[in-house]
Amino acid sequence: MLNLACDRSDFSYEAACDPAGLPARAAIYAGDAALRQQIAEDLGGAGFRTIDGGTIASLLEGPIALLGDVVVVDCPVTGTRGLDGLMLAGLARLDMRVARAGAKLIVATNMAGLDDVFAVLDQSSPQILVSPSRAERVIAVGRVMGEAGAARLREMGEEDRIALLRLSQQVEAIAHSLDRLSQREMQPGSGGNATLGEFRTRFRAAEPAPAEFGGPPTGFGGPAVKLPDPRVVRQVIAHRQARGRFFDPALFGDPAWDMLLDLTAAHAEGAQVSVTSLCIAAAVPATTALRWLTQMVESGVFIRVPDPADKRRAFIALSDSSLAAMAGYFASLREPATLAA
Repeated sequence: MLNLACDRSDFSYEAACDPAGLPARAAIYAGDAALRQQIAEDLGGAGFRTIDGGTIASLLEGPIALLGDVVVVDCPVTGTRGLDGLMLAGLARLDMRVARAGAKLIVATNMAGLDDVFAVLDQSSPQILVSPSRAERVIAVGRVMGEAGAARLREMGEEDRIALLRLSQQVEAIAHSLDRLSQREMQPGSGGNATLGEFRTRFRAAEPAPAEFGGPPTGFGGPAVKLPDPRVVRQVIAHRQARGRFFDPALFGDPAWDMLLDLTAAHAEGAQVSVTSLCIAAAVPATTALRWLTQMVESGVFIRVPDPADKRRAFIALSDSSLAAMAGYFASLREPATLAA
């Protein structure tokens, strides 16, 4: 785990060590040599030993020999067609190799590549970053090393996991604030809710229309539950988003509940929900949303549903127990007026 010591003039890092006390190694894969060098410098300054793994294409050529305690991969989508088959094959191969070796995998992509990356990485419990800053990469490597050390000491309970998630969310918020302070030239936006709505419209439009499924989608089975009219749930979501027009949206970060609401409405509508769409619904940075999503899948609140028509995609849905819990929650709201609260 990273140990930070500072004086009044600058910041300096002690060496980051693995559980055996040796300096931790981080293997770096990226198509851009300059980016690999930048990541190596950042991690080296934080006390990690780095290994230049080369391009993503090297993952397909011969044995994957360059593995460290942490493997860092950068694979954003630069076109409009998503990640190509060779890159996905390389990531899948690395995913299996990392899982067998007991290493930690961190993959950085952008929103255009998120669904492909999430679907293909299903063995190593990777941490996925979305368009990360330099600070967020270093924080991510330090976090997975800390998690690895904690896992060796004792099994993490649910309270520990939630506490770690909330602490990670706070650290990421600090990193974003520092990035904003160092980038004064950022253009003013039209407001967080407007941006959220635009993104949700765009990604939902690209997903299969609910009418194609003729009811609850395949793979979403389970007992029938009495869910409210999806318009009621969407109204609750709209009310939650409206708060950001009058207060700082950061005051209301509650990604788990926002995702639960979105999946409840989608189930009642008979719609599939992609990882990208659900991260947008969480109303927090995509990397933070992914961490919560992963935890919810691991704890059984959400389930991962492979797309039978496209093996590169995976949808997210509520588990049977979560559907029953959401039905019970809405049934407990006796008066419609309470839905606005």
